Amino acid sequence: MAEISVIIPAYNEENGIERTLQSISDQTMPRSGYEIIIVDGGSKDRTRDIASKYADKVLMQKSKAVGGARNDGAEIANGRIIVHTDADVVVPRDWLKNIKSLFGDGVVAVCGPDSPIEESAKYRILYFLINLSNSVAYRFGVVWTRGTNTAVLKEAFLKAGGYTDYPLCDDGELGLRLKRVGKIVYSNKIKVKMSARRFAKHGTLSVLKNWIKGDIMLLMGRRTEGEYHKERY
Repeated sequence: MAEISVIIPAYNEENGIERTLQSISDQTMPRSGYEIIIVDGGSKDRTRDIASKYADKVLMQKSKAVGGARNDGAEIANGRIIVHTDADVVVPRDWLKNIKSLFGDGVVAVCGPDSPIEESAKYRILYFLINLSNSVAYRFGVVWTRGTNTAVLKEAFLKAGGYTDYPLCDDGELGLRLKRVGKIVYSNKIKVKMSARRFAKHGTLSVLKNWIKGDIMLLMGRRTEGEYHKERY
């Protein structure tokens, strides 16, 4: 049985999901050591057809929001470790091996930074600053887990209650609850690349404003505001 379950929510991702799945399928860890689970939100394109070539399981989303999709995947996951990422991410070949190595005594979750796939200097600087702020927060005991790059012991994930259906910053909110369960490690050993397409579509300042507002609300113990919607890129 696979020790690690990689869960990926997807919606109309035919243009990029194959690149993501190829990178996850080509790991230094034996393929028998992990499973790939795709949770599809009702795609109208070839997402499920492409995913079925690589994934061990492809299921239709039944719960609300992207957090709900991740929970759906966790519900059927066989792995002791649940790894969360997105359909526009490219991972290094030693990603899963390094994730597994970070689970020492008392560690219930690990997460790491991401950087843009795009070569734009603007986006490289932006992600540098985002990662720097996360590193500083970690030093002060605040870990913002990320939907692109977070792994959790399944037992701890279920104990914490999984993801919420918050419309914004639900991935970071999980870290606040996991901290009550055990230790969370933030490490550059598991850095991944992701698309900056959200910034390109909605504008950098608009996205950052919503993220900062959401983070503040979470620190105040409040539900984030906004309307959950499935992106079309």
